[in-house]
Amino acid sequence: MPTVLVVDDSSVDRSRIGGLLLKSPELTVEYAANGAEALQRIAQIEPDLVLTDLIMPEMDGLELVAAVVAQFPMIPVILMTGRGNEETAVRALRAGAASYVPKSMMQTFLLETVQSILNAAEQEHCEIRLLDCLRYSDTSFHLHNDVNMIAPLVNHLHRTIRAIGVCDHTCGIRVSVALEEAINNAMFHGNLEITSAVRTGDREEYRSLLAERLRTPPYCDRSIDVQARVTPEMATFIVRDQGPGFDPHTLPDPTDPENLEKASGRGLLLMRTFMDSVEFNSIGNQVTMVKRLEREDS
Repeated sequence: MPTVLVVDDSSVDRSRIGGLLLKSPELTVEYAANGAEALQRIAQIEPDLVLTDLIMPEMDGLELVAAVVAQFPMIPVILMTGRGNEETAVRALRAGAASYVPKSMMQTFLLETVQSILNAAEQEHCEIRLLDCLRYSDTSFHLHNDVNMIAPLVNHLHRTIRAIGVCDHTCGIRVSVALEEAINNAMFHGNLEITSAVRTGDREEYRSLLAERLRTPPYCDRSIDVQARVTPEMATFIVRDQGPGFDPHTLPDPTDPENLEKASGRGLLLMRTFMDSVEFNSIGNQVTMVKRLEREDS
């Protein structure tokens, strides 16, 4: 039975909110009077969800969100907001809160929101447990020029390499950085043919050109193919765009101290630093990156 920890400095509000939650026979409710007490209770009872007020003494809801995200990342937090707290609520959402419910609309939305977040958290836990069973992965993705798809793909591949065991936490982050650079290069430099100078130059000029390329053929019709083959011994990633390609040998050496501040070649430096092998095809529109298992005896 899921446990919800209600955090509010008002005993009246705690009772009211607890009463609303207990209308569901599937929930158990625990209470804390502020953020500091809530952290102690979380460590003791490991609730499935935290429901917190924003304005509290000792540690407010915003600080509690940050602490839960850092210390108990698998426990979602829902905010209870009052009138005038909108800006703080937005900051808390950006800090990692899962959702919010206005106190004036508790009767209507509280149970629905809590159940929705609990269901999503359960799915997340199941996915993590499933990934623990993963031993081999061979996947292929076909992406349009949508920057919003890059982070979810990189996150999925990061989870895959961690689950299979080819990388630890630090190595996984470095591989993720290299993957993000490779996919960004494929989209912006390859498909959309936007140079590093334009991307790092005048922001209005860059945004204008980006918007134009995203709606103008042939740029807008191009796509990216990402292949990922992961075993316990090695991860291989192939990123291919449909642009005209380039000659990587024409880039300035990014390891030269004189070139470290230059945008051109920065992505390639990160890719070559974080991967064991980085190879381009003959026309430069496909990169193959390999990361091997780091053994202690090597």
